[in-house]
Amino acid sequence: MIKIKQFPIQQLKREWFFNPKADILAGAVVGLALIPEAIAFSIIAGLEPKVGLYASFIIAITTAFLGGRPGSISAATGAMALLMVELVKNHGLQYLLAATLLTGLLQILFGVFKLGRQMKYVPRAVMIGYINALAILIFTSQLPELTNVPYTVYLITALSLAIIYILPRFTKAIPSPLIALVVMGMAKIIFKLDVPTIGDKGELPTTLPLFSLPEVPFTLETLQIILPTSLTMAVVGLLASFLTASLVDELTDTPSDKNQEAKGQGIANLITGFFGGMAGCGMIGQSVINIQSGGRGRLSTLCAGVFLLIAILALSTWVKEIPMGALAAVMIMVSIGTFRWSSIKTLSRTPRSETAVMLTTMFVTILTRNFALGVVTGIVMSTVFFSRNIAQLVFVDKVLREDGTHRIYSVVGQIFFLSVDEFLTVFDFEEIVDRVTIDLTHAHLWDQGAVAAIDKVVMKFRRNGADVELVGLNEASSTLLNKLAVYQKT
Repeated sequence: MIKIKQFPIQQLKREWFFNPKADILAGAVVGLALIPEAIAFSIIAGLEPKVGLYASFIIAITTAFLGGRPGSISAATGAMALLMVELVKNHGLQYLLAATLLTGLLQILFGVFKLGRQMKYVPRAVMIGYINALAILIFTSQLPELTNVPYTVYLITALSLAIIYILPRFTKAIPSPLIALVVMGMAKIIFKLDVPTIGDKGELPTTLPLFSLPEVPFTLETLQIILPTSLTMAVVGLLASFLTASLVDELTDTPSDKNQEAKGQGIANLITGFFGGMAGCGMIGQSVINIQSGGRGRLSTLCAGVFLLIAILALSTWVKEIPMGALAAVMIMVSIGTFRWSSIKTLSRTPRSETAVMLTTMFVTILTRNFALGVVTGIVMSTVFFSRNIAQLVFVDKVLREDGTHRIYSVVGQIFFLSVDEFLTVFDFEEIVDRVTIDLTHAHLWDQGAVAAIDKVVMKFRRNGADVELVGLNEASSTLLNKLAVYQKT
């Protein structure tokens, strides 16, 4: 009998249509906010503005359907743009499109092999450091828009911030950032203000992108050129997407599917590569805008992509008139909302090692503008601190039998390369006894360093004429000893 799978109506409502009005309005805000960033990121990578704009609406729409985190926004990003610079400079746009396709394929494979599970190994202190760094970089990225500009720009930014923060006290029917952009855009047109606008950032495209294959030779040499960039973009893109998903999880108190997110990001990059767009990933800043504007479901992500498409094709004449000062105000709001202020308030109560990890991750990311380097540095530091703490948790109890000929050492803790020195110091090799028992019932041997330490202890006692016995070994420790220990063969 053939079973017909029922259409998941409840899941459709839960992920798409439980919050339609707020999702649509939040998506409109995000769609507008994506425009200047997509243009700016294209310029960072050495590309035309349309490459970033095409990528942003394609990735947003694709991840709305296939991503693993409803409410999260993905598009062209600065973190990815920085990784493309050398490839574009040395080989041009077509090689970047080929690299974007390969990035998508790699991310799909990461999703298939469930790389998302590895996110549990990223400590919270690293995540907070990464998020704080991103908030600071978002804020500093707006400084050029507020430097050497007419005083009117400062007035526009101040009024926009006032609308953004004061209006919600009276009504939340329409997101205040959207009101700020509309009001300031109208003011620019009505009063003919001479201030920088979105139109000054570059020409907006007037047609939809067309499907095409990258014009590169499909050879091993091409693969050697694009693989390093593709692999780096795949890893950094997924890392940013997973951290974005985790932040949205925290803000909305709902879970996400990291492996599905990896597959969704991969498919999105695959599609954008075929339509002339640059690779992208999850955007913490835009996702925060979406959540703070009321967006929660997949509809908000879809609307962000659709509104971006409409804005750049149908409303481009009006969109060009939005002052950059108003957009700077929106991004300042994003940076303030992104920064984890609680991490500063609890500094005095947080363990020093975690504070050091958080601050190091933050400063390395800010100074290098390399998110992957910042996170990897934080993870390495966390691993070292954790290992050092575990290494100190080795306890040995010594008991001498009444006849004075039998010494028993009871070991508790984890024996590995970092704890072997502390482990070795508790044994008294000068003591003259006939028999030594080492009870490892409450200990675990982890590596070759632990086995070497056991070898050293046993052979030293034997050289002093004592019979040595190891008892209480668990199965894993016993197997490791049988494979590597030398004392059993002498």
